[in-house]
Amino acid sequence: MIIAIDGPAGSGKSTVAKQLAQALDFHYLDTGAMYRALACRAADLSVALDDESSLAHIAATDRVEFAHEPGEALPSLVSIAGVDVTEAIRTPAIDEAVSAVARLPRVREAMVAQQRELAHAGDVVVEGRDIGSVVFPDAELKVFLTASPEERARRRAAQQSDAGIAADANAVQEALVRRDEADSKRDHSPLTRASGAVEIDTTGMTLEQVIDQIAGLARELHG
Repeated sequence: MIIAIDGPAGSGKSTVAKQLAQALDFHYLDTGAMYRALACRAADLSVALDDESSLAHIAATDRVEFAHEPGEALPSLVSIAGVDVTEAIRTPAIDEAVSAVARLPRVREAMVAQQRELAHAGDVVVEGRDIGSVVFPDAELKVFLTASPEERARRRAAQQSDAGIAADANAVQEALVRRDEADSKRDHSPLTRASGAVEIDTTGMTLEQVIDQIAGLARELHG
């Protein structure tokens, strides 16, 4: 079973997806780690981040694989072309490189093919901004998480504060609104509610309430 969770920045989809996968004994398909692995591979091969042809070729031929400990939703190991990049993909250099790689249309097309192959190997929860609309339009359960701009800004500011980063809620909200507009108007894979997706407004809801609601929907479908 594939559970696809979409939503705007700050809607909580990443946290929800990871904990939902753990609650259902599913695997969390970390698509972000896949693009990070590709960026890491490109660096190792000295491929420029704007060389779309070469990057797309790597994405099409070098497989990203995950390993999981028994009972764990999150992967314990990430590899590409057989090389362990679990730690390497979390470096500041890859933080800066991954956006440039992930925005290239031919790269995304090749990575989507890998994501579909991995997801159909078992029960997974996967999240993003085009997961239900583009990557897995036939997912058994599609969810579109949303919340008011004020609530999303409050959550994002709290996350930054917890990480030791000074955050102004008004500035965070303005940035989120700008990102929403950019994501919804982009040419490739725009942010949109997928056909058949269940929309859940998480404003005022606890994390546990959101997970319980989605888990209930999944269990109804799973029989």
